[in-house]
Amino acid sequence: MSVKIALAGNPNCGKTTLFNELTGSSQYVGNWAGVTVEKKDGLLKGHHDVIIQDLPGIYSLSPYSPEEKVARNYLVKEKPDVILNIIDGTNLERNMYLTTQLLELGIPVVIAVNMYDVVEKNGDVINLDKLGETLHCKAIGISALHKTNCLEAAELALSSVGMKVKEHPHVFSGSVEHALAHIEESVSDKVDNHLLRWYAVKLFERDPEVDKELKLDKALMDHLDGHIKDCEEEMDDDSVSIIINQRYDYIERIIGTVLYRKKGEDQMSVSDRIDAVVTNRILALPIFFLIMTLVYYISVTTIGGWATDWVNDVFFGEYVNDAANVFMQSIAAPEWLHNLIVDGIIGGVGTVLGFVPQIMLLFFFLAVLEDSGYMARVAFIMDRIFRRFGLSGKSFIPILIGSGCGVPAVMASRTIENEQERRMTIMLCTFIPCSAKAVIISMITSVFFPGSVFMAPAMYFLGIAVIVLSGIALRKTSLFAGKPSTFVMELPAYHVPALKGVLRHMWEKARGFIIKAGTLIFTVCVIIWFFSSFDLSLHMTDIENSMMAAFGNAISCFFEPLGLGNWKSAVAVISAEMAKENAIGTLAVLNGVSDGASDAQMAVGIRSMMTPLAALSFMILNLFDPPCLVAMVTIAREMGNKMWAAIAISFQLVLGYCLAFSVYQLGGWLFYGMPFGIGQAVAVALCLAALYFIFRPAPHSKVSGKEREGAAV
Repeated sequence: MSVKIALAGNPNCGKTTLFNELTGSSQYVGNWAGVTVEKKDGLLKGHHDVIIQDLPGIYSLSPYSPEEKVARNYLVKEKPDVILNIIDGTNLERNMYLTTQLLELGIPVVIAVNMYDVVEKNGDVINLDKLGETLHCKAIGISALHKTNCLEAAELALSSVGMKVKEHPHVFSGSVEHALAHIEESVSDKVDNHLLRWYAVKLFERDPEVDKELKLDKALMDHLDGHIKDCEEEMDDDSVSIIINQRYDYIERIIGTVLYRKKGEDQMSVSDRIDAVVTNRILALPIFFLIMTLVYYISVTTIGGWATDWVNDVFFGEYVNDAANVFMQSIAAPEWLHNLIVDGIIGGVGTVLGFVPQIMLLFFFLAVLEDSGYMARVAFIMDRIFRRFGLSGKSFIPILIGSGCGVPAVMASRTIENEQERRMTIMLCTFIPCSAKAVIISMITSVFFPGSVFMAPAMYFLGIAVIVLSGIALRKTSLFAGKPSTFVMELPAYHVPALKGVLRHMWEKARGFIIKAGTLIFTVCVIIWFFSSFDLSLHMTDIENSMMAAFGNAISCFFEPLGLGNWKSAVAVISAEMAKENAIGTLAVLNGVSDGASDAQMAVGIRSMMTPLAALSFMILNLFDPPCLVAMVTIAREMGNKMWAAIAISFQLVLGYCLAFSVYQLGGWLFYGMPFGIGQAVAVALCLAALYFIFRPAPHSKVSGKEREGAAV
């Protein structure tokens, strides 16, 4: 029978780093049943019968977010054999709030004080023996980053398996403890004995989930409510606040006895000194701009660009392409099969895979920024900006996730309690360039703007600007009017990211990109090749007489006002709705079929299709029109009904088209000598309409003026 060790802790406490260290490569990832919250299991190194389960990072066991519900249901219903509670030693007060709740579950708990090396470096001392004695459990200092005492902490947890919890910490006092004792006595025959204290506290808090679960009769509920009301009247506060305050009072007393500071309390930490600069009201945004510009410069323009050129021109363009040609000739392959392999598959999928080095570098740097603690500061910085325009910093978390993929970004909006704000976030979060859109940015930048340092990062910041401005406009409509919800976030201490964790994160993103290239993009490229190589009679023909050309010419009129009247561009836009990377694979196939063109020749072919201004229009259209098909399906599911799904997709479609239209029409008039005509007049009208919706006075909200407070952390 397997032993289960549950890892529980706050976000950014080092829990995932510890999980990776304890399990190595023997881990598997999925989702908890019925929800999209990630589930990680793994086998403890050296133990084939010990399962390490990495619970979602949470701040409490209150049922306010999907993560908290998942962790709570698992701990209460499934009951692991032992809980390894990871707490950040540099922030005991915040982390131990969860600890006091875990200790009420009647499950053996071992406290692993992480970042203990930082604590010692700061000159502080935590009396771990006294901490464990006070909380009636075991405590050990670890450093997940430096792999210090990690396995020892797991072994300590194993030694606690089967031990009965004889006494809970004395968290509550006075009338609160008196009321809890009455509740315990009243429900002792209705819940498991080891969970008696936990259920008593939740009943005292009037937890709706527990009320629904226990289904106590009205007479008993009225009796218990009488004790709770007596306590509320005596302490002049509501029951939830009473519990919260007494937990923090208890934690403060413990910290006062176990933590000894050798340095003055007024001395600023390294993180505080860094934050004084990077979160400064004046310097924060310029610093963020410079950092992201540097990230894109290295990932797209210099090192990443050189690597992509080598993969496309040398690896695929010479080695793979030449080998395929020789092989096809050696087996006397028919012309259609030769073209399918060389032009359809290698030309299409190979071109997309050529951007893997740029994607890997981009996600390497993003993982470094996230693991170091800087991205948490970005969320804090953006909250200050978002709130000024009627948005909440809560929306920036899905947007941040969207830089990887739009699907989890849309799902991440579930943590936003306010329904209006959640729906608006779903509509806007896919405007940030994801890994698939980064491929389009890389291709357009390298082909049309090779000397520009700022083009790629400009698209990232344009995405943020469009999100902010769209949010302002939407907030001033009756559908989304109201105050933004409160955003609460703990800023973790800065630390050097673990290289292993960063590389793992980078590989997971790159692997997903490669898998998509080998499945969906492969399929689309083959379909594009087929329809661009055969006519309606299924006779092999040149591309200009193919079925694809006929289809492209039929729809090109819709894209002509965007400078994309060439039928190949129109087909690329349509294929991108399956997966954004398809835009590049499609252009490669359509510019390389039947003549074995190299990647350099394909680039020449792409340049012959568009002017730089049309290429910019193409890029903007694909960045802001509806995302890939999977993301659109996810949007429809998360919106909850067909009307809201239609509103979201239509908004994205209209916005993307209008942005590309305005850029092409006004850019052509201002910079390319295009005469002012109907197109330019419409573009000016669109800009004026956008300014009106952004700057018009906000209507009176139909909802209550009371601000809803959330806990998106």
